[in-house]
Amino acid sequence: MIFGFFSLYKKILHTLPTAVIVFDKKGKVRFVNAAFAGYFSSENKRRLKKTFCLPQNVYRLKALAQGVLKENRAQSGNVSLSLYAEQELHRVSLRMHVLPLDKKRCLGLVESVFERELAKELSSAHKMQQRLLPVGKEAGGVPYSYMYIPCREIGGDLPDVYEVTSNGRKNTFGMLADVSGKGIAAGMLSSFVKAGFDRSEPSPAKAITRLNQKFQELNQDEKAYITLAAVRIDGVDKCIHYSIAGHNAPILLKSGNDVGEIEMSAPPVSNWFESFSYEDKKLYYRTGDILVLLTDGVTESRNGAGEQFGIERVEHILLQSASAQEFIQRLQTVLQSFCGVFDDDITAIAFDL
Repeated sequence: MIFGFFSLYKKILHTLPTAVIVFDKKGKVRFVNAAFAGYFSSENKRRLKKTFCLPQNVYRLKALAQGVLKENRAQSGNVSLSLYAEQELHRVSLRMHVLPLDKKRCLGLVESVFERELAKELSSAHKMQQRLLPVGKEAGGVPYSYMYIPCREIGGDLPDVYEVTSNGRKNTFGMLADVSGKGIAAGMLSSFVKAGFDRSEPSPAKAITRLNQKFQELNQDEKAYITLAAVRIDGVDKCIHYSIAGHNAPILLKSGNDVGEIEMSAPPVSNWFESFSYEDKKLYYRTGDILVLLTDGVTESRNGAGEQFGIERVEHILLQSASAQEFIQRLQTVLQSFCGVFDDDITAIAFDL
């Protein structure tokens, strides 16, 4: 019965894509699966011999095995192995997650080198993307606040706020982009937006048009696109100059006890059209108003019952907020309570006018 069980679990372990090794409390290897054998074979088809040479420098393996069996709980650690496979000596340093198999044996799950390297690269990319985010709380004399919650380690949304000179005076420029897709590809496309968006151009429409022209040079397929909303706030004339490229979620302006939605029918930045010239529009505001840009990840977030968060909830929160910072804090709190886990990037910027 024991022999039959042992044979069964070996068959199961051989089918796993994860490299697996079984050893006893003395550090003697009892079994390795096919994925583990692949570490030591260029052809990935040859089988390791049943006899392994484990010299004294594998004391970390022994200590790890003894600790796991003694405490009866899983542990992780670096392991040095010297193995003979078909008369060839192979030395390798691996990181294993070790757990007790029974009272005498441990099972080690080897972390993939590729997965470890990919995790490092993702972590580096995440830190790099964080450095692309706005760092201040005021630009051009206008206070602002924002939230940025990527659903994965690498996000596809890009908020940006900075000063731009127009007619000899400093204005506040806000831009919010949402690229197609998720993960690494979306992160690369959002980096393109950061590099390709002309921050010296005071006209939102001209800046988007130039970005669209640069996008054509990427030769992306039709599935790739960028929705974008851009605004320039002129504090002297109390005017908002804006342009929108296929952005699903509207721009919101709270004025007194009312919230206005700003929309524009224009295509996203893409190769769907050979060339497209975006237009600027303007809107006047009053002192004390709040301007909001947000991605559709906010309005289209769903709870466990499949209900969307919706624009009405956003507007209700905006009406209850006395400042941009209060709005962003309230919005993030309510969203997290409503959704729990997000399946899209969540980004919003709010300006105190």
